[in-house]
Amino acid sequence: MPESSSHTAPHLLLTALGGTIASTANATGGVAPALGGAELAAAAGLDGIWPDLQADFTQVAQVSSANVTLEMLFDVVDLARSSAADGLVLTQGTDTLEESAFGLWLLNDSDVHIAATGAMRNPTLPGADGPANVRAAALTALSDRVGDLPASLVFDDEVHDPRFVTKSHATSTAAFSSGPVLGAIGWLSENTLHLPHAPQTSPSPFAGLPRPERLKDIALVEVGMGEPEQTLELIAGSGFAGAVISGVGGGHVPESLLPAVTRLAEAMPVVLASRTGSGASLKRTYGYPGGEIGLLEAGLVPAGILDARKARIVLTLALSFGLDPAEVFAHFA
Repeated sequence: MPESSSHTAPHLLLTALGGTIASTANATGGVAPALGGAELAAAAGLDGIWPDLQADFTQVAQVSSANVTLEMLFDVVDLARSSAADGLVLTQGTDTLEESAFGLWLLNDSDVHIAATGAMRNPTLPGADGPANVRAAALTALSDRVGDLPASLVFDDEVHDPRFVTKSHATSTAAFSSGPVLGAIGWLSENTLHLPHAPQTSPSPFAGLPRPERLKDIALVEVGMGEPEQTLELIAGSGFAGAVISGVGGGHVPESLLPAVTRLAEAMPVVLASRTGSGASLKRTYGYPGGEIGLLEAGLVPAGILDARKARIVLTLALSFGLDPAEVFAHFA
């Protein structure tokens, strides 16, 4: 019998948002989300692991992953706060799964661990991976070993830290990785969770705060070779509350963009991230025009260990909660 967070019958809450894992064929000739949480749990054979499992199911949304929102994640956290469950499994599409898992890491201040998962092969295909992923996520969510972790991303029998995991392949069933240095923090084998690399945790800067009435709009721009300054000029005049610049290398922009970047930083909070997706944005190495030293002197806030997509989530929450972005991003230095 696998471990669980209770000596009595384990209590699992499965919350579904749709995605490939819930998709079936429709009139378009393709597939679209249709299955509910109870059907996903049945396919995973959870009663074969816990014959006395108490399972509840909540359908927060039935959408593709591109349509998942931060508001939905607030709903999931509200469910975790009010639930008597020992663990919560969130199923959704994989395209934004890394963002959802990270959002839950930031927002979940309940005692219920949230294991986020999905599937790369929809249920109409041979070798559909959804059932195995739901089973692994349930084993993780109900384990005693994740009590200090607010959330995880569980996929292909691996457990990832949401702060570092990314979707790194468009179609592979091993689509998620945590960079070339860190790797997964654990794995599932023989219905047992192995978690040898569980990170130390500290309180989220958003823990315990009331849900904001409205989320701020944050722009995200990735800088490439020959990036036109009009991109930044349009952001400055379009009503955004803040912006994240995904710079080349350790967080750099072409010299030609410096005037536009400076004007943007005068108009709104601007966070500087690296477009590489791994490592940390630099602070004090490059002093050439467009290097991070000058950009930070111009008022940009370093994203630290966060990639640009996750930095956008943090800046959205920081401004929506009325917090100082520089103080919030210091948690991710």
